[in-house]
Amino acid sequence: MKQIIKQLFSNKKHFVRLILPLVTVILAATLFSAPALATGVYQIPDLTSGNDTWVLDRGEVISRLNEGKISSAFDDLAKQTGNEVRIVTIRHFDYGETAQSFTKELFEKWFPTKEAQANQTLLVLDTVTNDTAILTGDRVKSLLTDSIAESVANETLSTPLRKGNKYNQAFIDTSDRLVAVLSGKPDPGPPQITDEVQVEGTFKNAEETKAVQGSATAWVIGLLIAATVIPMATYYIYQINQPSSDG
Repeated sequence: MKQIIKQLFSNKKHFVRLILPLVTVILAATLFSAPALATGVYQIPDLTSGNDTWVLDRGEVISRLNEGKISSAFDDLAKQTGNEVRIVTIRHFDYGETAQSFTKELFEKWFPTKEAQANQTLLVLDTVTNDTAILTGDRVKSLLTDSIAESVANETLSTPLRKGNKYNQAFIDTSDRLVAVLSGKPDPGPPQITDEVQVEGTFKNAEETKAVQGSATAWVIGLLIAATVIPMATYYIYQINQPSSDG
């Protein structure tokens, strides 16, 4: 066995060419697998007041049919009242970000002045944790008060998510309520909550668990492989370059 290894790795340059690509691939996979799941404000495309992009579903939780319905409702709202609403979903915030900090940064990125922000409403959802946040401009607050906005994010949007991740229902209900309020109609209020016995409500479902654990598993496997391959490679090089005891 030692003779085979010696013949295979007798040329140090050949050995480096053989092992270096493998190590590079392993390290690249482990380093970039976890960050790829997160989204920072810098990754969201620029947008300005009057832009007809109403829904940015980076989390891929809204059906195309419902995305079209919501976009159409928000477009009509903007044309009739001048009030603009945008919904953004992402899969996970960058490390250190919260729903509130991300929404504030994105709001200011898209609408950098008080004038640009005045008629704007921005609602953000992280689909891994189901954390939500909402921000509104000064002119909007006469209709969409802070208490109503908080209820929209924490009740109208969040209640269907707590009852089985019903994203399409959550966003349809949310858009209907926002359109009603911002059109000057009476607030329909949050959904009625009935008492139910919660057995698994405090546990993550399989999809959430996989999303959270997937990147950690990749890190562990990659680092274990690297920790095995690199010392072995070093040992082989050391053994090959030792003087032969037969000489």
